[in-house]
Parts: sequence; C-alpha cells; structure tokens
Amino acid sequence: MDRLLYIAMTGASQTSKAQAVNSNNLANASTNGFRADLDAFRTLPLNGPGHASRAYAVDEGQGVDFNQGTLNATGNPLDIAIKGSGWIAVQAPDGSEAYTRAGNLQINDVGQLLTGAGNPVLGGDGAPVALPPFEKLDIGDDGTVSIRAQGQEASTIANVNRIKLVNPDPGQMYKGRDGLMRVEQGVQVVPDANVQLANGVLESSNVNPVESLVNMITLARQFEMHVKVMSTAQENDAATTSLMRLN
Repeated sequence: MDRLLYIAMTGASQTSKAQAVNSNNLANASTNGFRADLDAFRTLPLNGPGHASRAYAVDEGQGVDFNQGTLNATGNPLDIAIKGSGWIAVQAPDGSEAYTRAGNLQINDVGQLLTGAGNPVLGGDGAPVALPPFEKLDIGDDGTVSIRAQGQEASTIANVNRIKLVNPDPGQMYKGRDGLMRVEQGVQVVPDANVQLANGVLESSNVNPVESLVNMITLARQFEMHVKVMSTAQENDAATTSLMRLN
C-alpha cells in the first residue's frame, strides 16, 4: 500500500513537470532558432527507516536537442541563419555572454544590433555591435557587417564589425531560464572562423509540433492513471480499516 501510493503520488507530480516541459516546447514551435528541451522519467528508491520497499518517480532534464531547424528564405538583409553547427554570441540581460541561433536581427534607435528578443549582438572584441547611420547594410558569410554610410557613393563600402560566431562543445552547454544557451563556468569560448552564415534566411524551431501534441495527450493520460491509482489506494486503505474494525 505504502509503495503503491508513493509511486502514484510522485508519478503524478513528475508527470505534471514533464507536461510543463512539453508545453514549453510546443509553445516555441514557431520561435526562430529554438532548441527543444529533453527530459526522461526514472524510478529511484526512497531511503529512510524501515524496509526498502518504497520508490518514487523523477522527471529529469536530459539537456537540449541540438538538431538543426529548417532554413527558410526571407530576403531580409537583417535575417541570418547559421549553416550547420555554431552559435551567435549575444549579451544576456545580466550582462554575461550567451548564445543563440535566432538570427532575426534588428537595429535600435542608437544603432545597436539586436536579436529579435532585444539582446545585443556581440562583435569579435566581445562588445555589442554598434552601427553608424547607413543607407545599405550587408552581413557576410563570416559574420562581417558592412555598410554604405549615409551620403557615400554606391561603391564606398566599409566593414564596421564582425559578429562573434562560436562553436563550443555541446556537452559543455546548457540552457538558461531566459532561453539563451551558456557554457559551463570556466570554459573559454573564442570565435570560430569555420562557422558560416546564410544571409536573408531564418532558422525555424527544431520542435516537432505533431510529436509534441501526441506527447501531450500521452502525458495527460499518464497523469489520469496515477490519480486513479491513488484513488484505488485510498479505497483499499478504507477497506482494510473496515476489516480491522470487524476483527
């Protein structure tokens, strides 16, 4: 009885957590460059006094799905996508360096190059990329940002900065609560010249909406099953109590 209740109770609780992860993935199925979170269930023994007869379920994160999303042409010169592996370095809200695959860039009122989420894009020197007033902008395959300044001739092109493109070991990366990727503390990330960009292209999320919807239904049924088992345990307990009173 005790073991039955512990498994059902923790199973229902952890299924709710798994549903939250799955729902977050599904909600970001249309977010540019989003990487799906992975998780899995496992059973652990409950340590404590008495016999080792109780166990509980745990839903643990298994990292991030690093598979590439679909590349979609937009024709917008501020839209970029990484071809193959690699990341765009940005400045996180707390001022630290973080990484993203979302290449829907924009320029604010002071000429700063930002991601669609508003994070400043970092240059090769580790500082945010700032652009002077320009008439035309181009982002090269290697991340070089070139402009034709206002009032200049069409042939006058100036390289103003180079976007920091990196390719750290995926095993050393993790996703923060803000959705940005980071590396483990102490790991130095330097620009990688082998990372290449595609201009006028955006990478979609790598979430499979159909798979996530099926998983949502499966988790909902698992939750109902756990609740039903807890109800059965309560009924068995009541029946046992009744029998003891008769005795």
